[in-house]
Amino acid sequence: MSIYTRKGDYGETYALGNTKIPKDHPCVEAYGQIDELNAILGVVIAFCDDRDITIPLKQVQKELFSVGAELAANHRMQKLPKIRPLHITELEKLIDSIEKELLPLTHFILPGGSRTASLLHHARTVCRRAERRVVAFSKTKRINENIVIYLNRLSDLLFVMARLVNKKKRKEEIVWAGR
Repeated sequence: MSIYTRKGDYGETYALGNTKIPKDHPCVEAYGQIDELNAILGVVIAFCDDRDITIPLKQVQKELFSVGAELAANHRMQKLPKIRPLHITELEKLIDSIEKELLPLTHFILPGGSRTASLLHHARTVCRRAERRVVAFSKTKRINENIVIYLNRLSDLLFVMARLVNKKKRKEEIVWAGR
């Protein structure tokens, strides 16, 4: 089977369930952003040598694949894996455990530091964009409300992971002074 089908050559694509939609449809925009987020997490994993970061991110990648499938599916496809409150709770537990290793944050900090932390900050911004696209899509079609919550927690996780990596690499956090 060839990777190209020519079905998308005229600005349309097929969502799961064989529903034809324009490539600029909010659904495609939403699951496309999830795909981009998953790709940047793959880059983070490739550059990161810390299993405390890579192992949970590999699980997140699997969950994001489910998010994308759920967004792309039509209402008849009920058997797809779904993001559930348990997934959100797992992210919260991980955030809480990481925050115990960090000094409390009292100022805004600039993204950066080590290469891995910088990539995590980049992934966080991609996650926030994906969240905005999913919210926009949710105005056109009812979606699983856990997806937006999951993305919100995931961006928090990526932020604290970046801080943890910088701490372990002894990279100073640069405080934004507002000037």
